[in-house]
Amino acid sequence: MQRVCFLLKVRKDRLTEYRERHAAVWPEMLDALSAGGWRNYSLFLREDGLLVGYLETDDFDAARVAMEATDVNARWQAEMADCFEALDGQRPDEAMKPLPEVFHLA
Repeated sequence: MQRVCFLLKVRKDRLTEYRERHAAVWPEMLDALSAGGWRNYSLFLREDGLLVGYLETDDFDAARVAMEATDVNARWQAEMADCFEALDGQRPDEAMKPLPEVFHLA
């Protein structure tokens, strides 16, 4: 199992909207994430917009490919893209760069 952590930056003027959208994630998006191998997936949002994501999966690359193949992911990413800073033309899911794990206490 891989533990994956990533950072993104939510625009300060979109923090409320971002929270509201994640309080009501589309059921088909939740189903696609589960089917794609995303487990124990959490997002943490600081008041300055720093977003910390964490998930567990057997294979992160395969889990990303599985999501890229779904229509619901394309729609979700398109709707969420304006909430983020510094995507440099990438979708939010493309901009998720895993951080190297340097310590883990099991």
